Amino acid sequence: METKKEPSYFRLKLETYLGEHFPEMMSDNSFITTRADESLTTYCDAVAQGFSHPEAEVMASEVLYQDLHFSKYDTLVSVLENEFEKELPSPLPERLTPMLLKNKAVQSVFNKYELTDDFGASPEYEKLYTELTGTIVLLIEINGLPTVDSENMT
Repeated sequence: METKKEPSYFRLKLETYLGEHFPEMMSDNSFITTRADESLTTYCDAVAQGFSHPEAEVMASEVLYQDLHFSKYDTLVSVLENEFEKELPSPLPERLTPMLLKNKAVQSVFNKYELTDDFGASPEYEKLYTELTGTIVLLIEINGLPTVDSENMT
């Protein structure tokens, strides 16, 4: 009888993080497995070298979240929540974002920028944010997407 292997702590931690910030990557099983294994190896090596468990955890987390600090998903949710709050009340931003991530116009906006881990703190972030806002306005208009008309909500 084959025993099912329990997912590792690092795999669960990564899957939770991806689910919240990179839902488009949830199906990339090889990435998740590789990254979780690398984190576990880092943790074990650190403990073997005499680091404390909390220190080893920090090192393993650095490996686990490498290149995953800037999220296109979070950026789109932020644009929708901040710029389209009246037209697209919650939970619409979270529901629309996966569709927007697949949209060619939105993808081409993201492709103009080098999205590094610290991109959110760069001056380029404001340009990206503004460009995404304009692109979403156009998508709503061109496609006649239903939005909530705030004037008729009395």
